[in-house]
Amino acid sequence: MGKTGKYIYGVINSNNVLHPFIPEDSFKGERVYSIPYKDVSAVVSDSEIIDYSHECKDTLARLLVRHQKVIEKVMGPEQTIIPFRLGSFAIDEAGVGEILSKGYILVKDIMENIKDKIETDMVATWSDFDSVLKEVGGKKEIKKLKEKILVNPDGISKQDQIKMGIMVKKALDEEREKRALQIQTYLEDCCKSYKIHELMDDKMVINAACLMDRHNQKDFYEKVEKLNTRFAGKLDFRCVGPLPPYSFYTLEIKKMKFEEIDWARSKLQISGDFVTKNEVKKTYKKLAFSFHPDRNQDVSGAERKFNEISRACEVLYQYGEACRQAGNGNNLYFNEKEFKKNMMLVRVKA
Repeated sequence: MGKTGKYIYGVINSNNVLHPFIPEDSFKGERVYSIPYKDVSAVVSDSEIIDYSHECKDTLARLLVRHQKVIEKVMGPEQTIIPFRLGSFAIDEAGVGEILSKGYILVKDIMENIKDKIETDMVATWSDFDSVLKEVGGKKEIKKLKEKILVNPDGISKQDQIKMGIMVKKALDEEREKRALQIQTYLEDCCKSYKIHELMDDKMVINAACLMDRHNQKDFYEKVEKLNTRFAGKLDFRCVGPLPPYSFYTLEIKKMKFEEIDWARSKLQISGDFVTKNEVKKTYKKLAFSFHPDRNQDVSGAERKFNEISRACEVLYQYGEACRQAGNGNNLYFNEKEFKKNMMLVRVKA
């Protein structure tokens, strides 16, 4: 058995002790409880520290369901919770305190943004996809191409099939985008924010997360019902909620590596034990201007150099945010001793 640590589910807007409970599908009877910091608390359990990136898809799916069930059990009418990413661990209680300390300002800002708000996920799919394809296939330009292909004495070529497929796909995308925009526009007065997720297949019209005030949830569902009527059964709607703000404010812990920071510093030609964030910005702008591909079209390796400089700047910006969370203001420290104090960043998952 590996080392035991603190598995972090999320952060709640209270330092009152959470009544401990054991999740229904807990693997080893692990209790869920809270660790307070100032006026917030981390929701945790004592769990074996596992690198989730090495787990198979089925195991990850099972772990994600458990992770979300715990978060949703903790969330209530008066309880706001900011989820942490699946697989977030601290070594011990002091480690949890350090995470809460470094992420405290961010947590408080998010708490203000999601106060009295919930997420509802909405999916709309074509009720009869075959009829939609038939309708799309009847469009003038597609119909004209079909007729041209059918009278061709050489039959249907592979090139004809590809061209037809591209035209049908384009027309289907245009029809879907039109419907998706109509849905968003109709629901926008109920929602504070949208997050559009990737579509799983061509039958899906929209896959969205909606952040809304709790008191707007009833209006939202009523409007979805009206949309169902408006589209005359052409679309099927499915909504899941209320949920914590998974799609908008899931937190993650990023641990920097000294080698990566040192590489970024060398790419930006920065020397010394520390530098300010503004100096990083100025150095990046100067180098990016010198190596921009548009100004060096005939210079071999210019684009690669430009991409490396951009990547180095992003690395140092993230490290700068970690240094700021550690209480160093706008200063970035580069010696290994100071780096260890600034290597952890608490951020909203990209």
